[in-house]
Amino acid sequence: MATPEERAAARTRLVRAAEQIGLPAEFGALMCDQLRSAVAMNRMSTYLLGVRPTRMEDIADEMLALMQLRDSWVEQKRSEEANAAITAFYNRPRE
Repeated sequence: MATPEERAAARTRLVRAAEQIGLPAEFGALMCDQLRSAVAMNRMSTYLLGVRPTRMEDIADEMLALMQLRDSWVEQKRSEEANAAITAFYNRPRE
């Protein structure tokens, strides 16, 4: 989990990356709000600066892909925690 400082730095980086390719800062802030995690924001910044997309559809597609990756990672972690709890329950000492 990212610290608040890491999240703030990722947010600043994404807003600046959006501005560098000609998008309004408000759009960069909106992307940050949707992406939510520092990792996703950093990946989006890298995409914007590396690819320099010109179509909004390409930016939206990349955002959706990053959000899907984040959501699947969260679901995997929840599943792992649930499996660990079940395993602990089954392996508990019995009287």
